[in-house]
Amino acid sequence: MPAEINDPSNELSEFEKQRLANIAERDALLKKLTLEAQSSGLLSKPSPKTAAGDGSRSKKKATPKKAKKEDEPPVPRRMSARLRGIAADSEVEKRKADEAYEAAQEAERAKRMRKSDFFTLDNMLISGQKLSGDDLLGVDVITKGVAKPYQRTFGEEDVKNTTDKDLKKLREQMSGLQLWELWEPNRIKITPERVYTMTFHPSEVKPLIFAGDKMGHLGVVDASQERPTSNVKREDEEEEDDPDPAITTLKPHTRTISSMVIQPQKPTHLYTASYDSSIREMDLEKMTSEEKYAPEDTTTEDPLSGIDMAPDDPNCLYWTTLDGAFGRYDVRTPAKESTVARWQLSEKKIGGFSLLPSHPHYFATASLDRFMRLWDLRKLSHTDPVPVGEHESRLSVSHAAFNSVGQIATSSYDDTIKLYDFGRKGIASWSPGHTLSDDDMKPDTVIRHNCQTGKWVTILRPQWQQNPQSPIQRFCIGNMNRFVDIYSASGDQLAQLGGDGITAVPAVAVFHRSKDWVAGGTASGKLCLWM
Repeated sequence: MPAEINDPSNELSEFEKQRLANIAERDALLKKLTLEAQSSGLLSKPSPKTAAGDGSRSKKKATPKKAKKEDEPPVPRRMSARLRGIAADSEVEKRKADEAYEAAQEAERAKRMRKSDFFTLDNMLISGQKLSGDDLLGVDVITKGVAKPYQRTFGEEDVKNTTDKDLKKLREQMSGLQLWELWEPNRIKITPERVYTMTFHPSEVKPLIFAGDKMGHLGVVDASQERPTSNVKREDEEEEDDPDPAITTLKPHTRTISSMVIQPQKPTHLYTASYDSSIREMDLEKMTSEEKYAPEDTTTEDPLSGIDMAPDDPNCLYWTTLDGAFGRYDVRTPAKESTVARWQLSEKKIGGFSLLPSHPHYFATASLDRFMRLWDLRKLSHTDPVPVGEHESRLSVSHAAFNSVGQIATSSYDDTIKLYDFGRKGIASWSPGHTLSDDDMKPDTVIRHNCQTGKWVTILRPQWQQNPQSPIQRFCIGNMNRFVDIYSASGDQLAQLGGDGITAVPAVAVFHRSKDWVAGGTASGKLCLWM
């Protein structure tokens, strides 16, 4: 016989009894509160219809009436856009947004597009004094790793311990160069933005420095100027007013000025190449700027990375591009005739190049594909260009600079400066089609040098002094420890230039062609000048 099953509903546990008592007490309290609210007018009594119809459903909580504010003005009724006769917001706003976007895009395109016009000084002047040709020149001209700020790697002890007399003399001479004493570098803002390229005017009478920046500005500083005096007293009447140096800022380009050159036979003309795809000629006597080369279509973008000219030819421009091309153009060509010669020498960016001054049919390129290549224009095919020779570095090569005796200096992201001596290998006597083996293309000297500039510092590039006053060839290059280093062609360090007031890396460093003047430009547009 099956066991008897007890019905749990017959007996209530103590817990269940307490739960039911709590429910009853809560219902009584709610009923009492409801009655009190109705008697005070805070809650309206339910209509009979609602009370009868909703008996089977749970009752909703009553919402207290909000007291009407007497002093509130009546709020106007909202009307739809359709009743007010206005088109749908989505269409209007979409059209406005499209028009604003197109206008912004067009403004940006116009800002970046090169200007092919003929510029006068008034067209280009951004700030500073207006210069005339006499003010700017007025002199006889020549017709020939990890950065550790302020930590020196070369100094007085190295000079004292030099045993070679000629080398010691040159080291003392180069190390004796001093910063321009009239103003500290942090007060000489030669360009508004980061300096990308610099050059000296070839005049030996006064230092005249040109600098191009990231936004297409051209800064000009005449370092022969005297410090102006002023009788204006400051509030404390202890120090006289101290004006900054006179600097002229022009804007011949719409984008970065990547390179510039002054042809020795034409010292009154400055040529500038830019990422806006153009080369412009600035007449330093007339103070005008004229476009000398650019793609025919103004919307075509062909950013230029370098420019050079042969010392014996003032009419031919040579340049390289960010897409690996090399070009040549004779400025005497009529505008309607297109005689631009162009070779595609690399699949990647050519960061820098230079002609061999004594034999300008030879030129060297440095590219992002890690190669330094030597080329001969006398034997250069447009369809399948073959170099005289090439050397591969571990990382990209930033620049390849020729000096007057056939030596090349390169800088590379593998933290080296490499020196190649093709003059010793007989480059002056090579016939067209001459080639070099991989062994012949190996560097003669490798110098350890921190080239890790990062995003905000301009790439370090070696620059030779083209006409040194002694048989020892020398070049300069920026140092990430906030110096400028000077080396000989054999790799011996000659000097490490620094000084007070240098608050950033003088990454762009250049020599004067013949005088022992060195200029450095920083990411903040400041000029460091040693003389």
